[in-house]
Amino acid sequence: MSDFPFRTALIVGAGAGISASLSRALAALGVQVALAARNNDKLAGLCAETGAVAFSADASDARSVAALFDAVEARFGAPDVVIYNAGARLRGGIAELDPAMVEKALAIGAFGGFLVAQQAARRMVPRGHGAILFTGATASVKGFALSGGFAMSKFALRGLAQSAARELGPKGVHVAHFVIDGGVRSAGRPDPVGKPDSFLDPDAIAQSYIDVLRQQRSAWSFEVELRPWVETF
Repeated sequence: MSDFPFRTALIVGAGAGISASLSRALAALGVQVALAARNNDKLAGLCAETGAVAFSADASDARSVAALFDAVEARFGAPDVVIYNAGARLRGGIAELDPAMVEKALAIGAFGGFLVAQQAARRMVPRGHGAILFTGATASVKGFALSGGFAMSKFALRGLAQSAARELGPKGVHVAHFVIDGGVRSAGRPDPVGKPDSFLDPDAIAQSYIDVLRQQRSAWSFEVELRPWVETF
């Protein structure tokens, strides 16, 4: 039997890349994985591979998020690991950005994180056990030109993670934020010829999440920054 301290996990904003690697890593440890996305048809192959179960949900809608947690709980019991991996990239100049698109980016990238954390906390705090992990980006700590909408959402998510960690840690819930500071490798985004490790390996990222989940409470990490060794600081 695995010594991993969690048995059920919910990944919100699931898809290829980091979420898929997390699903495989958690399943290999005997964890029952639930995957949530707006369109869960794209998750069929991953579910077949890992034994995960897909759910449809809109992370930016409070009723949809509440229904998601109720459905997962009815199927497997309340998740004791919840990973928020949803986000909406938005690029454009401040003067030209569509306010409705900025509002959407904030709703998915930050407000959705709050909704998911709230539902998770309501289930984890009474048990005094659980973990909530947030996936951030370079934009969590550095706002680039033409990236105002995305940076706003990621800065807000980071603030939520910091506040939640201080509030929920004493109650037995481990909250951690991961700054993914670089591009993530994929079939459509391989390392350039002659430049190995230009992108982060999603399996290596997933392993870092697993390592944090294994931490003892006396030495919890609240933020982890991951970048390729070739990345400039």
